[in-house]
Amino acid sequence: MVKKNVLILGSGPNVVEVHHHDLSVYDEIIAINNAWRVLETWTELIYPYDFPDDRKPVQISDQQKVVTETDFVDVQNQFGGFVYAGATMAFTALYWALGQHRPVKIDVLGCDMVYDDTEKTHFYGKGTADPLRDDITLRNLDAKSARFFCIAMLNDCSVSNLSIAKSRLVFPRSDYVLNPLSPEVQEVHRKAHDILTIERTLGYFVESGRYWESDMNFDTHQMDAIDQRWLVCANDLLRLIETEQGV
Repeated sequence: MVKKNVLILGSGPNVVEVHHHDLSVYDEIIAINNAWRVLETWTELIYPYDFPDDRKPVQISDQQKVVTETDFVDVQNQFGGFVYAGATMAFTALYWALGQHRPVKIDVLGCDMVYDDTEKTHFYGKGTADPLRDDITLRNLDAKSARFFCIAMLNDCSVSNLSIAKSRLVFPRSDYVLNPLSPEVQEVHRKAHDILTIERTLGYFVESGRYWESDMNFDTHQMDAIDQRWLVCANDLLRLIETEQGV
């Protein structure tokens, strides 16, 4: 199997820094929503069902592909669906990349989801901060990134944030390598699997992905408790990475 490296680009102001990176190391470059405007050489453009037509590219090359809910819902369902994952496109793109491409490495840029600068929230100016909307799945963005971080680990994939700015992503800011067979890594694996079991037992899974149309009652206390478990698991993983890398 080919070992793939994936780059995911969001619409944060610092996404323009992508031009300072060596992009030849990536097999796939996934642009989220408007981020396709930043780089002509993206390979996949992923956006939600309500992404406006006038913001979509008029033409794409034979080497490029558009990814919509027809594609990504089934893939995200492999990882427990949208309720636990956090229903904003940064997380959706991450799970899509992990499930569809099975990479060994995912790098992220422009997905910090911090909106302190009211003058410029996105690379194109001021936009809507979707991750900050009032939504049961987005009560703790740090925890949702922690969940993906741990699930990527279970799938032998490293995740790094190329940004140097303040971020809601808990990912390391540099490359790292873990020995999946080490007792310490196996212990973090066990903790992650235990949390996934709790999620499955609670049963907040909506196959269509449209949880807002479901008559299911989501208990915020249960959701918050799961979020805290993922944060603890991710912190354990981060400490392990720091130890193994000699940081």
